[in-house]
Amino acid sequence: MCGIAGEIRFDGTAVDLSVIERMNARQAPRGPDDAGCFAAGPRGFGHRRLMVMDLSAHSQQPMIDPALGLGIVFNGAIYNHPELRRELTALGHTFHSEGDTEVVLKAYAEWGTDCLQHFQGMFACAIWERDSGRTFLARDRLGIKPLYYSLDATRLRFASTLPALLDAGGIDTSIDTIALNHYLNFHAVVPPPRTILNGVSKLPPAHYAIVEADGKVEFRRYWELAFNPAAPELSEDAWRERLLGELRAAVKRRLVAAIDVGVLLSGGVDSSLLVGLVAEAGIANFKTYSVGFETVGDEVGDEFRYSDVIAEHFATDHHKIRVSSSELLEQLPNAINAMAEPMVSHDCIGFYLLSREVSRTCKAVQSGQGADEVFGGYHWYPPLIGSATPYESYRAAFFDRDFDEYRDTVSAAALANADHAGDYVRDHFAGVHTTDPVDKALHLDTTVMLVDDPVKRVDNMTMAFGLEARVPFLDHELVEFAATMPSALKLAGGGKYILKEAAREVIPAAVIDRPKGYFPVPALKYLRGTVLEYVREALSCDRARERGLFNPAYVDRLLADPEAHITPLRGSKLWQLGLLELWLQGQGV
Repeated sequence: MCGIAGEIRFDGTAVDLSVIERMNARQAPRGPDDAGCFAAGPRGFGHRRLMVMDLSAHSQQPMIDPALGLGIVFNGAIYNHPELRRELTALGHTFHSEGDTEVVLKAYAEWGTDCLQHFQGMFACAIWERDSGRTFLARDRLGIKPLYYSLDATRLRFASTLPALLDAGGIDTSIDTIALNHYLNFHAVVPPPRTILNGVSKLPPAHYAIVEADGKVEFRRYWELAFNPAAPELSEDAWRERLLGELRAAVKRRLVAAIDVGVLLSGGVDSSLLVGLVAEAGIANFKTYSVGFETVGDEVGDEFRYSDVIAEHFATDHHKIRVSSSELLEQLPNAINAMAEPMVSHDCIGFYLLSREVSRTCKAVQSGQGADEVFGGYHWYPPLIGSATPYESYRAAFFDRDFDEYRDTVSAAALANADHAGDYVRDHFAGVHTTDPVDKALHLDTTVMLVDDPVKRVDNMTMAFGLEARVPFLDHELVEFAATMPSALKLAGGGKYILKEAAREVIPAAVIDRPKGYFPVPALKYLRGTVLEYVREALSCDRARERGLFNPAYVDRLLADPEAHITPLRGSKLWQLGLLELWLQGQGV
């Protein structure tokens, strides 16, 4: 788990190593254990290392194999690397390290781009060929690990974070108005390859790029999530037992490490189930972590009453982290600056502060992110059951604003005068090979919305403190299996029915049958006092006025009564605007 960076020049000039060093320095928190840079003529690469799979210097990066004529910088975790090592050894390869990075390098040497089909895990990597001048960039199937890039006629640069590319310089920082349209409708999600800035793109999940020495770049998809309409007819009991088997395998895979792996325990069924499955795998007294915030009004800021039940039941080494509203505000600018892209979720500051504390005693954890998207846990799925107009049903429940309100939100200069967000969802639904409207939404959320909201949130906030987060619910084999399930089996009983039924064999029913919760941070939902003034100042300062993204009259309406302007997903519309401006200012844009 690390940070990677690089530059490939197409104009015949040599790479300036200081550019690589600047990108590396910006990503230092992602890899606090070591660092390295390499440059040769028109190519240069950087790496920040977090030691999880191999604690020795043998896995130091950039890793170069002179015999193969290959080099690599790698970010992620390949959970089946011991099995792949044995397979590659039988094929004649020799190894000098115990980690997964060298396995990825030798796999590419053996299978070329098809190596991606062999990996179980999360990853982003760059592999360069000495003799051909070709560079291979790749990102894991579900986009758990990020990869940003900037491309023009003279060079390609890449990094694990967008701010690292900004530090390299030479980036067009103007706002992509189509991306802004997405941001304001999808609660900050900007689907790939776009980002909020015109000069930066991101490699989509399940894609790789071949970058030739002459500047030709080819992007290819290597995996597609298929919802299987011809899935076998199984009994509910059979589905449950098969699901439990897939879950056990996914959790066990994510225990592969040279260090102990803990669990982030929110108190919900998803993280509680992970705790139970880790215990079931024979791990005793492992660390679990929960975080809570101050109550605002009637909204409780923690779920300790549920996480305590699980921690006591499985006798974990449990850590409860309490955050005051004053500390939340104090650390909020740091959390915003840790975002690779602006993210409005209230969970961000929670994960940021939780990760800070967890990283003091643990370097790798499992997280329950992804279960709601994969197993139908959100409130916008039931209205889609049997819908003859799935797009309209999804939009009514999911979008932050209609098109008229979007036009009222932005200035004339920032207006993308078309319903780009609506068109994106329509096109996605039309391209999914299923007639089930629920499955259309599950496909969109699992492959797009999930990637650029909760998954990115977990990566950014944990890696801000050199903490590796593993997400078993996004094991690609588990996700593929879930896609074969009838949607009715997922949505019964208010959502995640089959997952909850499987969980009954592992964890106490009191946690399963509780009302659905979320990661509560009331102070960011109900903007009051100091937080409100923080946002008001950001939207009113000279830099914001000069940028001119938003309609001043609309901003004034939100500022006058923030709590009257809440999105269908219960987020603050004012925070959405303020967060974008705060992030841009924090990045020097």
